[in-house]
Amino acid sequence: MKEINDLNLPDDVKYTKDHEWAKLFEDIVTIGINDYAQDQLGEIVFVELPETGDTFSQGDEFGSVESVKAVSEMYIPISGEIVGINEALEDAPELVNESCYEDGWIIKVKPADISELDNLMDKAKYLDMLKG
Repeated sequence: MKEINDLNLPDDVKYTKDHEWAKLFEDIVTIGINDYAQDQLGEIVFVELPETGDTFSQGDEFGSVESVKAVSEMYIPISGEIVGINEALEDAPELVNESCYEDGWIIKVKPADISELDNLMDKAKYLDMLKG
């Protein structure tokens, strides 16, 4: 397990209390689980993905991640419609461990209300939460 100071937590993404991340690019939000979550879970062996076209409200469960240790639900950081899923995870779930912010992203969402991103934490607030 990594020390908190060794975690990869980019400045340009927002974080949730449940360890998801969200990054806005143009009008689409890309979402995944962050470095802390993948490190705590260990080797990821399966990712349950929603369907393109599904809609969720902020905080809804949208899928799960299964590791050799546990199954963890994922909660959507922003309300909206799923406009993309990372199909590569079906054959290579370990991408979440190897590159959680790049190749291991999980879904792309067209937000219903972009201001919901303001409810999420920046890197400093997220680190404060982890440190307790």
